[in-house]
Amino acid sequence: MNLYEKIFIYCERGQDPSFWAEPLNAVSNAAFLIAALVAAREYLAAPRDRRGVGPALLVALTFVIGIGSFLFHTYATRWASLADMIPIAVFMLAYFAFLMRRFLGFPWVLVLAGLAGFYAAIRYAGTLDCHYGALLPVTARAGARCLNGTAAYAPAFIALAASALLLAVLRHPAWRLLSVAAVVFLASMTFRTLDLELCELTSLGGHLRGTHFMWHTLNAVTLYLLLRAAILYGSAREAGVAGTRGSGATRP
Repeated sequence: MNLYEKIFIYCERGQDPSFWAEPLNAVSNAAFLIAALVAAREYLAAPRDRRGVGPALLVALTFVIGIGSFLFHTYATRWASLADMIPIAVFMLAYFAFLMRRFLGFPWVLVLAGLAGFYAAIRYAGTLDCHYGALLPVTARAGARCLNGTAAYAPAFIALAASALLLAVLRHPAWRLLSVAAVVFLASMTFRTLDLELCELTSLGGHLRGTHFMWHTLNAVTLYLLLRAAILYGSAREAGVAGTRGSGATRP
């Protein structure tokens, strides 16, 4: 693999290899940094018993996601693609583990089993190849990249939506934030999918822009909602309360 090979898969870049070929895609990554900073402020303002290591690491990962994505949309090389994808994958796995352990109160054996299944689903979805005959008309321009590559994030959306529903059934207070996050994430996935299809309709300043920058913006909102849920309801105390709710016990 040539780590310095250029990657041209977004409307805004087209076939331009220059550093600033994707100004909107690059600058919109500031949304991740803002989300991380706002979440960090809420984390530091929370009571000491809510400031666990888990939420802190998730906030840090959100900051790294913004940096990695900026590198990818400026350098547009394979090494920059890894800097973009790896932090995202780590965040998805880390948050799913956090959700199972803190929100649902699963024992570690179930957390590890759930992580293994989630990782396998992500890997499988990321390797799916589509052909023109099998694609929806609105994604045909992406060629063999299923849903313009967005299919790789389908397991994350399904896990988030299913977890929000389960938490609602268990009357865990985090279900509201996770439900909103799932809706926003679905919208962000839609913008990512339609980047190439709507390319010719998004001319601004004499340059085609696409819709990928909205993926960044709405994803930052999604991550902030998830971070807020982790800060507010991810402490050991809240996990214990959720467990008693799920078992039908009443709080003292």
